[in-house]
Amino acid sequence: MLGVLRRKAASGASSASVYGKSLYKLKSAVPTPRPCSATAEEIMHYTRGFIGARTFCHLPLTGRMMTLMPKREVLGSLQQDVNMQIWRRSFSSSTEGDIVEAVVPFMGESISDGTLATFLKKPGDRVEVDEPIAQVETDKVTIDVNSPEAGVIQKFIAKEGDTVEPGTKVAIISKSGEGATHVAPSDDKASQKAPPPPTPAEEKKEKPTPKVETTPVVEKPKGSPAPPPKTSATEPQLPPKERERRVPMTRLRKRVATRLKDSQNTFALLTTFNEVDMTNLMKLRSDYKDAFFEKHGVKLGLMSGFVKAAISALQRQPIVNAVIDGDDIIYRDYVDISIAVGTPKGLVVPVLRNAERMNFAEVEKEINTLAKKANDGTISIDEMAGGTFTISNGGVYGSLLSTPIINPPQSAILGMHSIVNRPMVVGGAIVPRPMMYIALTYDHRLIDGREAVFFLRRIKDC
Repeated sequence: MLGVLRRKAASGASSASVYGKSLYKLKSAVPTPRPCSATAEEIMHYTRGFIGARTFCHLPLTGRMMTLMPKREVLGSLQQDVNMQIWRRSFSSSTEGDIVEAVVPFMGESISDGTLATFLKKPGDRVEVDEPIAQVETDKVTIDVNSPEAGVIQKFIAKEGDTVEPGTKVAIISKSGEGATHVAPSDDKASQKAPPPPTPAEEKKEKPTPKVETTPVVEKPKGSPAPPPKTSATEPQLPPKERERRVPMTRLRKRVATRLKDSQNTFALLTTFNEVDMTNLMKLRSDYKDAFFEKHGVKLGLMSGFVKAAISALQRQPIVNAVIDGDDIIYRDYVDISIAVGTPKGLVVPVLRNAERMNFAEVEKEINTLAKKANDGTISIDEMAGGTFTISNGGVYGSLLSTPIINPPQSAILGMHSIVNRPMVVGGAIVPRPMMYIALTYDHRLIDGREAVFFLRRIKDC
């Protein structure tokens, strides 16, 4: 068609009529595929003079080449036209449908990207359907990148530490296992970019005629000196010392740091304390733990007792379950208890939904399920979203006393601590009792000291 256009244009025909007739013939004709007779394994599109062209249709055969102009003319005009573009792409119809790509999955409505933390497999390893091959770390959870098909990993496209978004290609997998090599992504890219070594003849040519490249000197304005490198006033770069190493913060740790600092900057934090005699709760647990486990299949712990006590206290002091929103106060007629769980990767806070409707067994089962998911890194965003009140149990690590920080956008947090036998006066006699300090940190803009003290007293009574 291009030859027809050239001949008709040269004969003086108007461009509009030439193009109109040619396009009309092109539309009315039934396309028939024709094989190409070139011998290379590439396709070259010469785009000069076809600025408006967006796509080209072609049907190359395996191991063939199709060009829109002779290759000699393309190579000869490389230095004349700097805007020339060459698109190269290998074609192989015999492997069509054999290659699949593993991509980053959807990570949640509030998460736009993540960091490719680690690869769980290597190039050349065989994987099954939905088998994790890499992990993406976000500021909330760690998400697995699974293999869409069973096959052999040919190569990794992304590298560890890269910032990836949903849909980003991570790996290429061959379902038949062909073409897989045990080459790391960085080595593979380096081998592709490395130029071939020069021949002895080329070395001799280069030696007698050395050329020194000169670049034009650009004078800088005298009144505008180069700006100094940007430094953070809050996080200064410390000079390196011996036996120290600098490790970048994970996304989860950075997110926790940001939220806790925002909590300190936003809320008027105040903490009140009380102590609880744990004798009755520990006796109840000791008397019923075997029957409880036999009936419900889960151990009776102390956390369910504190959750039920907190629900009762929140229902008596609804302001503790509320939150400030602008110039308004939002009262919640439901109780979603967030349970702080420390994991090797950082602090996460899964939520017990509608905890006011749960009994002891349901609370224990849900806590165990969420804690297991948090430690395994399989907890979802939805399981950590929301929450109206948080309970943090530092006693499992041996903490005697602390002042917990509020988890925004909540207004209070209950801190549990370790149980210690201390001498107490009971009925006029000094006896040892298992005691626990409890702390309530609250937003003093919303909650007065009276409500906070009444809240802890209700916990103690329960």
